[in-house]
Amino acid sequence: MHSEFDLITRFLTPAPPQVGAGVPLGVGDDCTLLSPTPGQRLAVSVDTSVVDVHFPADAPAEAIGHRALAVSLSDLAAMGARSRWCLMSLTLPSADADWLEGFAKGFHALCDATGTALVGGDTTQGELAVGVTVMGEVSPAAALTRSGARSGDLLAVTGALGGGAGGLALWQQGERDLTHPLLARYLLPQPRLAAGEALAGLATAAIDISDGLHADLKHLLASSGVGAELDIAALPLAEGLVAALGEAHAQEAALSGGDDYELLISLPAERLDEARERVATTGLALTVIGRTTTTPGIAGFDEALQGGWQHFSGQAVDGVTP
Repeated sequence: MHSEFDLITRFLTPAPPQVGAGVPLGVGDDCTLLSPTPGQRLAVSVDTSVVDVHFPADAPAEAIGHRALAVSLSDLAAMGARSRWCLMSLTLPSADADWLEGFAKGFHALCDATGTALVGGDTTQGELAVGVTVMGEVSPAAALTRSGARSGDLLAVTGALGGGAGGLALWQQGERDLTHPLLARYLLPQPRLAAGEALAGLATAAIDISDGLHADLKHLLASSGVGAELDIAALPLAEGLVAALGEAHAQEAALSGGDDYELLISLPAERLDEARERVATTGLALTVIGRTTTTPGIAGFDEALQGGWQHFSGQAVDGVTP
């Protein structure tokens, strides 16, 4: 029988930092010491994922581990930052060896894939929840924010939209095959770190799409002091979304669903070709979906489609009943 501390040490204690990882003092002391790259700014964000709010209780442990890190890394992507380190706070109802092994596998695999070093954390007992703080680096001149959009800029998104909401709807209908493209988009989202870095210094503003395109676009517009016109017909829909939800609800999911973790950016029209070339090197498309204006608000869509992501509320998007 393994004790709780044995299990935590076995599955969640980070390996000793490699040379060049910027971690002169890792796990085992009261604090971790980090060495940011000279001349870079530190980008820091934190997200908490709670069972049956942000992910279903019966989701695979490996997917929960991956997802908890991915949603935090998406914030670094939106600022064009390169991921360096993370901290994790894990609340568990019990120390289950099989569950912890799967969770750790998903978490560490994404750490490895994104060059993110786990440098510390905390565990406690209670309702399942995972808090992840991520830290990255970005050049002061290239950092992307929500406040730089100017009237007349194009609005564009990476990848495809609606997959998170579509995946949740399928999960609630009983689908459990994680190779389904929509379930993969919901439970195994891919933070667009490479695309964010590619767009740094080129886009005028950026935000990651976590609460739904409409809701997150409103945040970007408010920060920049501009309005927008959207071309709803241009929204790129996730693979399998129309087949799963029907055309009308698929468009709703792309506009008002959440958990897509794509990037929404603004940029001058004359930089579009360069931006598309850069993003293409990361394996993604960049689709123009509208432009910014001097008129407040968002024009070009049905006012009824203004819902935002309600996490695990029982409906993926307004009007879509699983």
